Amino acid sequence: MLPGAEAVCPPRWPQSPPRRQSRAGCGQCAGPAFPPLFAFTALQPFQGTRPHPDQHCWPYQSPVPLGTAVPTAALGAVTPAGCRMRTLAWLGIASLCLGAAWAVPAKEERRKVEKPKADLALYEKLDLDNYDLALDNYGEILDLSNYEELYNYGDLAPKIEVGTLAPRPKDPAALPNVGTTAETPKLQPLTTASPVLPAPIPVQVLPSCQLCLCIGTSVYCDDANLEHIPLLPPETTYLYARFNRIGAIRASDFTGLKKLKRIDLTSNFISWADADAFRLLPSLQELILPENRLTALPELPRSIIRLDARLNRIPSTGLRPEAFQDLKQLQFLHLSDNQLEYIPAPLPESLRSLHLQNNNIQTMHEDTFCDSQDHSQIRRALEDIRLDGNPINLSLFPNAYFCLPRLPTGHFF
Repeated sequence: MLPGAEAVCPPRWPQSPPRRQSRAGCGQCAGPAFPPLFAFTALQPFQGTRPHPDQHCWPYQSPVPLGTAVPTAALGAVTPAGCRMRTLAWLGIASLCLGAAWAVPAKEERRKVEKPKADLALYEKLDLDNYDLALDNYGEILDLSNYEELYNYGDLAPKIEVGTLAPRPKDPAALPNVGTTAETPKLQPLTTASPVLPAPIPVQVLPSCQLCLCIGTSVYCDDANLEHIPLLPPETTYLYARFNRIGAIRASDFTGLKKLKRIDLTSNFISWADADAFRLLPSLQELILPENRLTALPELPRSIIRLDARLNRIPSTGLRPEAFQDLKQLQFLHLSDNQLEYIPAPLPESLRSLHLQNNNIQTMHEDTFCDSQDHSQIRRALEDIRLDGNPINLSLFPNAYFCLPRLPTGHFF
């Protein structure tokens, strides 16, 4: 061994660096056999280096052949400050990796917590006590272009609970004998112990509640194979007789029904209605007659708010002159998919939605919607006009829309 050199122990595996031999021999070497922190990593950053004889640090030096005596001065020198910097660097990288792994679930938790708070803040802004439709905010609450599609009566469908049959008695003697004739019950003698109550008078059941379903003041006659409107209870408020075979509406069908608010006769065979069939109903607000065979509209009560007569065969001659002018509460007039040749003017100021698409309208007057003599007129309510599907060029009548908040839907060419 050369002067100034130390014995180096053989490596414990092929790529491990040489170790300084202690006084006890190679079995008790002072240096570590492999890097304590990075020996089992795939990167192997210290592969092919030798440890400092006094510190567990790994300077970048070339490997030494097995069994070679290495001088002590040639083993290199690494300061303790450098070792600490390397340790801190690797600890920083490890902390960044752990922080990135923990950030994903923490972000999801914050999102779950913030979403209910945002929804609650949205509902707190609603003034539920004054939540009413006004002329200025009506378009923001309802999409008038799809009003007829949004109208659904599914929530009014009755819920019928079906029970089970009573259990059969275990004792056969308790079963009634069908072959024997029931005996007439004997009357019990009167006693003064308790007062005798009069027998209840049976109430006559109306035909409508035998053919239909009566719940409260609503009568449901949907898909009941009806050919005419049955006799209704006098307290009827809502009538649903859809998907039947009703062919006509007589004036006597609704006589005396002063509380009737809604009549829905969708998808029947109605081709004729008496002129006074609806006029004498003081509370009628909604008359729904789509998918029938009507060729004329009867006179309507002044309380009407919504008239839906889509998908019929009504021409312009089937409407009375100025049929809608006096209906001061009419808001929805849907006459699409008919045979109209012109717009049924004059229209009431209360009108909000006018659907006349898929007719045969070819022209209009400049006073159809606006007063041509009053250029300061503004009709804020009438914001949904549909004229698409008609052979009319709306660009030919530019002075007919100056009072409207929105242009009609149709062809401008």
